[in-house]
Amino acid sequence: MSKDEKPSHKPTAMPRPVADGVVRRSHPVSPATGTAPLAVERSSDAEVSDFVKRMRSRPAEAATGNGRLVFAMDATMSRQPTWDMALALQAEMFGAVKAVGGLDVQLVYFRGAGECRASRWVSDPDALARLMSTVSCQGGYTQIGKVLSHTRSEAEKKRVNALVYVGDCMEEAVDDLCGRAGELALLGVPVFLFQEGRDGVAERAFREIARLTNGAWCRFDAGAAAQLRELLAAVAVYAAGGRAALERLTQGNGAEGARRLLASLPLPRSASEGRG
Repeated sequence: MSKDEKPSHKPTAMPRPVADGVVRRSHPVSPATGTAPLAVERSSDAEVSDFVKRMRSRPAEAATGNGRLVFAMDATMSRQPTWDMALALQAEMFGAVKAVGGLDVQLVYFRGAGECRASRWVSDPDALARLMSTVSCQGGYTQIGKVLSHTRSEAEKKRVNALVYVGDCMEEAVDDLCGRAGELALLGVPVFLFQEGRDGVAERAFREIARLTNGAWCRFDAGAAAQLRELLAAVAVYAAGGRAALERLTQGNGAEGARRLLASLPLPRSASEGRG
């Protein structure tokens, strides 16, 4: 992975390409991470309250300056019908972190014939929105493996508090993805996957990546704009301020999304082992 770009005066500068960086193993890494995240089959008020009770038990993140979050997007052509809506929501999600402290975000996206790019790290939500607005959809296959490997490389250099991935399908070898997810788990990076639509192959892969990394999976539909906005904001708040900040969010704006995210996360191992 090349070094991060120096800050540019042009917020729409082209992000740098992402190298594959795969470390191949004879068997996928599968660290024990407790119970699997609660699956949400459809967006509904009842499930909003279910998707988040268990994140209250997640260990609080140590304060080490600004949180760091990798935000990855599938920009292949299948997402074109809802792309404008998704961009608007993804750009808005970072406004919620202003009240809880800093959050540095790196945008990663893939599309076309092997194109996968990463932006510089930014702390200004407006700068991130401008970066997102330069991305358009192009036909191609998914490159989730590159996203996971890139995040691992970033986490090896400096702590990454979370990886958020938004996509609708998966066209790669699931065992390979699980191996890379296991490497993120060893570095303590939870992956939060938001699936658009109902592709069964993608759902199984996304759930397993969430389980391996102690993260969470949730489905959203084109008509669930408000819920997706709240869920994305909840992840951003967690990355910036840890569990305590997320619990405070359950009492204010975006409360349903915060509760849903809390409930989706697995219990810590100590809590799970204490149950009969």
